This record gives sequence, C-alpha cells and structure tokens, in this order.
Amino acid sequence: MRLLGAHMSIAGGVDKAIERGQSIGCTAIQIFVKNNNQWFSQPLPKEEISRFIKLQKQTGIFVFAHAGYLVNLASTDPKNHANSMKSMLDELERCETLRLPFIVLHPGSHLGQGEYVGIKNVVKNISGLFKSTRGYKVKILLETTAGQGTNLGRNFEELAGIIDGIKEPQRLGICFDTCHAYAAGYDIKSAAGFKQCWDEFDKIIGLEKLLAFHLNDSKTVGDSRKDRHEHIGQGTIGQGAFRLLLNDKRFENIAMVLETPKDPEMREDLMNLKLLRSLIQ
Repeated sequence: MRLLGAHMSIAGGVDKAIERGQSIGCTAIQIFVKNNNQWFSQPLPKEEISRFIKLQKQTGIFVFAHAGYLVNLASTDPKNHANSMKSMLDELERCETLRLPFIVLHPGSHLGQGEYVGIKNVVKNISGLFKSTRGYKVKILLETTAGQGTNLGRNFEELAGIIDGIKEPQRLGICFDTCHAYAAGYDIKSAAGFKQCWDEFDKIIGLEKLLAFHLNDSKTVGDSRKDRHEHIGQGTIGQGAFRLLLNDKRFENIAMVLETPKDPEMREDLMNLKLLRSLIQ
C-alpha cells in the first residue's frame, strides 16, 4: 500500500491526528509534536502517549513529525540559538517517545551571515543535538526550501554540505518538497527536467537519503524563490509532475504527504488525495 496522506492537526492530543488521518483514508501523516509557533510546550501526558502508540499500531498509519517554525539552527543570535537548540532537543525527545522515525526540519536562515557561515552553524548545532540524543532512533530530515530570503537548502549542494559535515550522517535524511524545489529553480514539470533533477539529486546527495516527500503545487512560477503552496494540479507545476513522481518505482515506498491549503472538514485534503490516487497507473 502506498504511503500517501496529509499533514494532520494534533488539536485535542497527538492521537487525534491519527484518527483524523484514518477518517480520510491516509496511510501516512505528518504531525507537529507540540505547538509549532511556540518555543516550548507542556510535556505530553503519559496516557496520550500510550493512546498514540496503540492507535498507530492498530491503524498501521505511517507517522512522522515536522519541527516547529521558530527553530533556526543557522542563527548566530545568542538567544535565538539557545531557544532553537532547547526547542529542537525537546522535539527530538518527543519524537523518540512517540516512536516516530524522523522529524522534518527547515535547515535554517543565515540572516545575512552568508551561506558558508549558515551551513557551518547548522552542522555544529545538529552535531550537538545528536550528541545529546546518542542512542536515539529518530532521524532529522532536512527539507528542500524555495530559497526565500536567506533560507538555506534551496539547492542540493547546500543540503549535501550539511550532511557531509555531520559525523553521524546515518541520522540525517532529506524531505523533498515539490513546491519548494520548483520555486528554487528545479524543473520537475517536464520529463527531461524531472530526470535531470533526480540525476543531480542522486549524484550530489544520493537517493538513499530521500525518506519523505511534501506534495504541494505552487502558486508562483519556477525559480521564483517564493514558498506559496497550491492544491495539486491548480498551480504552476500541474498534474504532470505528480504523475511522474507517483509512478516512479524508486519512490513507491517513500511517504508522501500533502501540505496544501486546508479546511476544517478536510474536504480539500480528500480532493487532493483523490486526484493523486487517480494519477497512479
């Protein structure tokens, strides 16, 4: 069975996310493990953790996490750095407790210090986090970004620079966001561009590092450097790229989740998932 689904809210408890995903036929979901716009949150109640683990086993839904948006491991600001490290460590501990395989992380923003300094800081800080969580099974997946502002991760070389600097590279992987990669300049909508993109990825990073996808169309044109998600087939990427992706045998066992615009009843998730499934041949 294909691992296909969407990001799910944890309102009411992390276990509720699994119930929401199951209600619309997800076989994979992404969640936040705490409030994504706050540095710190109360510990997860033991009963909630137990319900989550039990429900995940019962449903068989593949669950992974996304780190909070405030975390910036490239920052040189002392307060932001301290908060980012403490917050990210908390998230890794929550993921390990919930038995999640990995957590997706935006590489960070260098805030004018330059890519070299930014990458150096990310390497140092991830290395520190891995040292503090030695023995943990949870991995960190670096997400491809659109390159908006001073965000790192817009090209495969920057991501490889981080991975290559880590002494425990087996604890790192990549989450490929279709909207971000397209907005960063990778032509994934044409057959030739799609092939070139993945040839480059394999040469620079290695396909074995690819562990998750975010499936999002884009409101903006290619190489816009703008992160604007759109419903599948309704943006500038179009259905063709997703057809190529979903029918590529190399990716058939990799979790793919939507981060498209969402309504409370999840009707838009259902619409996008129905379309994606129709593209599988």
